Amino acid sequence: MPNDYSSAKERTMYFIGVTTGKSSINKVFPAWAKELNLDAVLKGFDFPPNDDPEKYREVVKFIKEDPLSLGALVTTHKLNLYKAARDLFDSVGPYTQLLEEVSSISKRGAELWGHAKDPITSGVSLEAIVDSHYWKRSGGEMLILGAGGSSLALTLYLHNKKKDGGDVPAKIMVTNWREQRLEEMQAVHQKIRFNIPVEYHLAPTADLNDRCVHALTPNSMVINATGLGKDRPGSPLTDQVVYPENGIAWDFNYRGDLVFLDQAKAQKTARNLTIEDGWVYFIHGWTRVIAEVFHLDIPTSGPEFDTLSQLALAATSGG
Repeated sequence: MPNDYSSAKERTMYFIGVTTGKSSINKVFPAWAKELNLDAVLKGFDFPPNDDPEKYREVVKFIKEDPLSLGALVTTHKLNLYKAARDLFDSVGPYTQLLEEVSSISKRGAELWGHAKDPITSGVSLEAIVDSHYWKRSGGEMLILGAGGSSLALTLYLHNKKKDGGDVPAKIMVTNWREQRLEEMQAVHQKIRFNIPVEYHLAPTADLNDRCVHALTPNSMVINATGLGKDRPGSPLTDQVVYPENGIAWDFNYRGDLVFLDQAKAQKTARNLTIEDGWVYFIHGWTRVIAEVFHLDIPTSGPEFDTLSQLALAATSGG
């Protein structure tokens, strides 16, 4: 079914993705809108991955020109949408300049703005999982399976954190099944003079990812940032993988078949694993963009954030 670009009749925020109708945000947004007094609705626009550039231009142009269309959150299409429609943005944030992607479309007066929020979103999500001295205390390393935008964003967050004297992993390993993605990440890292020891591993098969997991020190974190388990079925690891002792398994996904998390749960007791799904990432991802679109100050922790988290859980319980 083609997307409906008829003029919005009420204040509207959009969700640009692949299967937006399946997302929990459709239940969560009305509860948040009431709590935050947004007086607005959410509408999804679906595109197949790597769609025609003109389709991306069409949706950005519609949001820019329609008075009651206030902005959008962009998922899978962040890179391709910005590549196709960069000239339609009046200004962009520093992370968009560096990453050449947009996850947030908003308006400032007559100007259309684009932001890449993932470095912030992934960072605050990570800090919800590990305490402020975890890496130095544990000596743990980080393995990121997948070298896409969310992976690069997390490494940028850690780079900036180390620059500010914060606690970061002793080493980062990144794998991907396509060499081009690794080269793109490496180019950005070289551009910013990335300040954490990092290895890039071409891993076209799951057993090669397994080898990288096996090479980790105890207390290390393994992250599924591939989209496998959500956008496509499966896991980037085999069932024979052995997680690091006292390690952390974090899946950026919160919905789907989540095979990666099932594999970790099978070893939870034997390897003393901490297991995290993408729910907190989901909450932070949406609240950061909602704050931008509606020009609000939404904290990343504390009572107000906890209230929004509780509303989200209540809205999705049993659904």
